[in-house]
Amino acid sequence: MGNERKILVVIEPDNAPKLVMERAAWLANLMNCEIQLLLCDPISNPLLIGIIPAAESSEIERAIQQVQQEQANELAGIARDRGIVVNTELVFERPIADAVLSRARELKPLFVMKGTHYHSGAERGIMVDTDWQLLRGCSFPIWLVKGETFADSPLIVAAVDPTHEHDKPAALDDEIIRMAKSVASLTSGEVHLFHSYERLAGIGDEAMKVFRPVKLEIDKIDKKIKQEHRKALDSLAEKNGISGKCIHQLPGRTRDLLPAFIRSKNAQLVVMGALARWGFKRMIIGSTAERVMDHLSCDILVVRITE
Repeated sequence: MGNERKILVVIEPDNAPKLVMERAAWLANLMNCEIQLLLCDPISNPLLIGIIPAAESSEIERAIQQVQQEQANELAGIARDRGIVVNTELVFERPIADAVLSRARELKPLFVMKGTHYHSGAERGIMVDTDWQLLRGCSFPIWLVKGETFADSPLIVAAVDPTHEHDKPAALDDEIIRMAKSVASLTSGEVHLFHSYERLAGIGDEAMKVFRPVKLEIDKIDKKIKQEHRKALDSLAEKNGISGKCIHQLPGRTRDLLPAFIRSKNAQLVVMGALARWGFKRMIIGSTAERVMDHLSCDILVVRITE
């Protein structure tokens, strides 16, 4: 990479390529950095060998690659027209995530940016989708493009967990807020903190069955839980210079509440955290980002720290 600052832009022909490139050009212009464009389309990998003669197969493959290069150049033109330096590269490897992760390690980009789509239960279950693999394996911030537009002064939501109920260390919340404020400073945007917490009242009936004849003071315990979470959230906000009007705490599960909150605030970006855990444990513990990303209507920026 040298001393250049770059955004690694992953283009998939069936995943809103123009929208992704426009968002990348917008961000690169704000950050005064270059773009490394990866057009990922494995279709030309020796797909015809064994079906037609090798010479004809190679000719067809070259023709496909020429079309792909033309597409990459056309997309690059969106940024080049704004004076941004763009380098293009065709990627044919499968799985795509392995090629992207390899290039990210070489380039050490400011962001890895790509489009995203709704993931089926099968994709989530066997974890073969490129998005899942990048969330699990990429040590650089991942910007997933979903929203059609980005306001001049966007509202940016930092989804935090100040009590660390979900096994997330305090450093992750600080990094989430730092990144949200960094983007906001580029765009004259405003950062809001979002935190949800589980209420005890929802499990009160089952708890009563277990603890009879002792009566649990559900409301009292709920109030205490709410107060403890709010105290931690206010402390996090104060440490990071977030004003009271930009702090939001709601009772319930993040995957249920965050998508509705994003829509109600017309937010353009939500910044979330994911942990990098080594070993088999990471393969069976999903992050909040993975559980809610399909249901968010805006762009998603995932940052991570390594345990």
